[in-house]
Amino acid sequence: MIDRDHDLSIARQAKALGVARSSVYYRPRPVSAEDLELMRRLDALHLEHPFAGARMLRDLLRREGVAVGRRHVATLMKRMGIEALYRRPNTSKPAPGHKVYPYLLRGVKIERPNQVWATDISYIPMRRGFVYLAAVVDVFTRRVLSHRVSITMEAEFCVEALKEALAKYGKPEIFNTDQGSQFTSLDFTGVLLDAKISISMDGKGAWRDNVFVERLWRSVKYEEVYLKAYDSMSEARASIGRYLAFYNEGRPHTALDGRTPDEAYFGIKETAMAA
Repeated sequence: MIDRDHDLSIARQAKALGVARSSVYYRPRPVSAEDLELMRRLDALHLEHPFAGARMLRDLLRREGVAVGRRHVATLMKRMGIEALYRRPNTSKPAPGHKVYPYLLRGVKIERPNQVWATDISYIPMRRGFVYLAAVVDVFTRRVLSHRVSITMEAEFCVEALKEALAKYGKPEIFNTDQGSQFTSLDFTGVLLDAKISISMDGKGAWRDNVFVERLWRSVKYEEVYLKAYDSMSEARASIGRYLAFYNEGRPHTALDGRTPDEAYFGIKETAMAA
C-alpha cells in the first residue's frame, strides 16, 4: 500500500490510508518458529491463568513436556505485553515524563453507557508472526467502540483508536487504563485532558484494572483468533474487524440479559434521551 517512491511523504500516505506510521517504518526482528509456537501457548495459558507469572508459566509448560527457562518465558511475556494480574502495592515507575493518575473507580457503581470507558492491548498470534490489538470498550454495555491492529506496541495506534471512539460516540465521564507506557504517554493523556475527561489508572498488574477488556480478549481469542491462522496483517485486521462487528451487533451477552452490546448501548441511550 505504501509507495516509498511516491511524491507524497510516507507520513502523509500512512495518514491517508489510516495506518500508524510506526507500522510503515518498523522492521520486526525475526522470531524463531519455536518461539512463535511457545508464545501462542503462553498466550492461551495466560488467558486460563492470568495470575501466573514467569515461574508458574514455566512450570506449566514443563508439565506439558516443554523444557524452557524462567528468563526466556519472562522475555517472551515482555514481547507479548502480558504480565501476571494480582493485587500488589503500586511500586511501578512510569516512563520519564509520564504522569500516573489515581484510580477513580473504587466504590463507583457503573450503571449507564458513556459513564466509563476502558482500553487495553492484547497479543494476537498469526501463522508466521504476531500483531497487537488495541480496543476501546464502554464498560457498562461491553460495546467495542473502536479498535486498531498494529505490529508494534507504540502509543500511536492506541491514540488513533481513542480519537476514533471520541469522534463517533462523544466522550465518557471517566477513562480507565493500566499504567502501560502507551496510556501514560503525553500523546494519549493529552487527548483525554483536552476533552476534559477524568483519567483513571491503577497499579501495574492489578487484577481489577481492566477486567471487562480482559473478558473481551478471551472472547476474541477463543471465538476468532485461535480458530484462524492469519497469513498477513491485512487478513488479521479484516477478520478481527468482522468478528468485533458480530460481537457488537449479533452476540448475546449473559451479563446484558441476553442483549447484544449494540442493543444495550444504543437502547439505553435512546431511552435516556427520550426521558
